[in-house]
Amino acid sequence: MYLPDVLPDARVLIAVKAYPLPSNKYEELVCTAGVLENGKWIRIYPIPFRSLPYDQQYRKFEWIRLNLVRNVKDFRPESYRPRLNLEEPIRLDGHIPASLMGWEERKRYVLREVFDSMSEIISLAKGPQLRSLAVLKPCEIIDLAVEPTSRQWKKKWNDFFLQCNLFEIDSSGEAKKRVPIKKLPYKYYYIFMSRGDTKPHKLLIEDWELGALYWNCLTNAHGDEAEANRLVRHKYLDEFCSKRDIYLFLGTTRQYHKISPNPFIIVGVFYPPKPVQAQRAAPLQLSLF
Repeated sequence: MYLPDVLPDARVLIAVKAYPLPSNKYEELVCTAGVLENGKWIRIYPIPFRSLPYDQQYRKFEWIRLNLVRNVKDFRPESYRPRLNLEEPIRLDGHIPASLMGWEERKRYVLREVFDSMSEIISLAKGPQLRSLAVLKPCEIIDLAVEPTSRQWKKKWNDFFLQCNLFEIDSSGEAKKRVPIKKLPYKYYYIFMSRGDTKPHKLLIEDWELGALYWNCLTNAHGDEAEANRLVRHKYLDEFCSKRDIYLFLGTTRQYHKISPNPFIIVGVFYPPKPVQAQRAAPLQLSLF
């Protein structure tokens, strides 16, 4: 057994927050993943992040505490849900900052098991372990591909959202009308090599951080989408590859885990400073908001 079916008062370091997706049942859902104090990876779903009270809205690399039970609707062993579903309180329990010492602390938790072969990770997913979360250290990041996609959510979800008359709580505790989160008009893929590969892999990146970066770059570019994507590529390709030690947090989708030859997507990019740089330079900060 990967972990017990019940995890009372689980302490989880959040390492993954996917870009929010629409749901007919929960309005918007954020797939969240992280590690327990023992280094075991865990997926927490469903969490309607923007519906949470402000004091329960966690950041990446924030420790949270909540009661978890195995998600019996999901065969993947790392998948859990809040015990009381949407009513389960979440307690924030400390954030690990992006300082030099903070990066080292983050690494101690999320890099306890690192793979260098995509093929090995896929075989673990297809085998009896049904592995669905893993950390990959690619040999080489070749490119960041940017491809246009639909600019609107499905009409049925937009209609559902508008009918719900939803509100969210801001930092002052006031309720305000919630508008649907904007759909990214582009998809982003890392193209990379790992140990033993004869051809590159191309994996979709579904990370809230990248989505937030695009919208921020679009604002800075005064609405010029080509310039915004150039800035995103510069950050994720030029700056990260030259100044950062890149690891990819990989996760499968439940729908394609058993049927796709490679069921993984990139659910997070981990970018600590390169060791030679870490001793003499402060960490690069992403300008997201």
